[in-house]
Formats: sequence, structure tokens, C-alpha cells
Amino acid sequence: MKDFENINDILDFAIQNEQSAFEFYSNLSKNARNEDMKNTFEKFAQEEIGHKAKILKIKEEGIFNSEVQHVSDLKIADYLVKVDVTPDMSYQDALIIAMKREKSAFKLYTKLATKTGNSQLANLFLALAQEESKHKLMFEIEYDEFILREN
Repeated sequence: MKDFENINDILDFAIQNEQSAFEFYSNLSKNARNEDMKNTFEKFAQEEIGHKAKILKIKEEGIFNSEVQHVSDLKIADYLVKVDVTPDMSYQDALIIAMKREKSAFKLYTKLATKTGNSQLANLFLALAQEESKHKLMFEIEYDEFILREN
């Protein structure tokens, strides 16, 4: 597990993760099989850029305020089998991959929060985990509305 020296290290790590997520969803959009998938993944990519901008602002201004919010968990991702990224994957598979990625990021930030002895760093990790939880919920809702309701 990566060691962090200070808040800037955490923020740089989070910025890099958001950039990676942006690139991932942008690539899914480019390889989408239909216009609906393309538009959905472009929207998700833009969400990640928005999160990156938010983290950059925290880093630049040095101001970090976090409100603890309850984020619902539909737990859909908990019951789905892992799938691989392929050029011809279905929308369902793409959503599964997205949910699993966000769940993994949530777990990473939560674990990092428990590993630090600094309460300010722990709070920052927990806030980042909460953001990832919101992303996962967004994908779970999309999955519920467009996959589960069709079946």
C-alpha cells in the first residue's frame, strides 16, 4: 500500500485516480456500440473531470470542508460477477465494470483512512471514499433502471 507523507500526496493520488477514471470512461465512450452507451459514458467521464477539478481546488486553496452524508448502497455490485473490458461488451457489462471500479476505489480510500494516525488525513480519505460511494450509487441506479427493469 502506498505511503502518504502529507495531504498533498493524498490529493495528488486522488487527482491521478480521477484522471484514470476519466480516461477509462472516455475510452468506453469511444468504443460504445450505440449512441446511448456513448452518451452515458461521456457523462460519466465528465463527472470524473468534475471530481478532479474539485480536488484540484482543495489542493490550490488549502481548504477542505467535508460534510458527512449518508450514501445509499443498493449493493447491486456485490452480487454481480466480474467481467472483462472488451471492445464489443454490452452496456450491462460496462456498468458492471464501472460499479466494481468505484467499489474498489471506495474500499481503497476507506482502508487508507484506517491506516493513518492523522485525523485530518483520515477525514480526507473518508471524504474521498464517500465520493466514490456516490459514483457507485450512480452506476447502480443506472443498472437498476436500464438493465434490471428490462428483464
